[in-house]
Amino acid sequence: MRLSRIHSGPVLDFYTPDFTTELKLPLAGSPVSAGFPSPAEDYIEIALDLNKELIKHPEATFYARVKGHSMINAGIEDGDLLVIDKALEPKDGATAICLLDGEFTVKRLAVLEDGVYLMPTNAAFKPTKITADNDFVVWGIVAYIIHKPR
Repeated sequence: MRLSRIHSGPVLDFYTPDFTTELKLPLAGSPVSAGFPSPAEDYIEIALDLNKELIKHPEATFYARVKGHSMINAGIEDGDLLVIDKALEPKDGATAICLLDGEFTVKRLAVLEDGVYLMPTNAAFKPTKITADNDFVVWGIVAYIIHKPR
């Protein structure tokens, strides 16, 4: 998966996906057990193209590399790569890329009776209530998180 950087900021670096080449990787013919081992098959059954697996709306999909720790309890860590789909509808509980007062951030959306909040999942960070004074837009929804096992 080749990426082209289109924007760099303090919280997220944005990239566009490259669809000019296919990357077909082997996919094991049987599920991988996360519990007790099961009898393994000695062959690979099919190929998997990660672009086709992870990207449902190619014209509306971007990647962003995370900088920071505000979403660690949502499984989003510093250096992770996010697959962002701008075609998905924002909704309560969604993890979103938001543009707030000229700065990008990744937070969970909370739609409450008294307004919309951007919720971090790290207790060291405070929620942000969106007010009429804010310049705010939900830029896209996080569809997938790609990270290395730590």
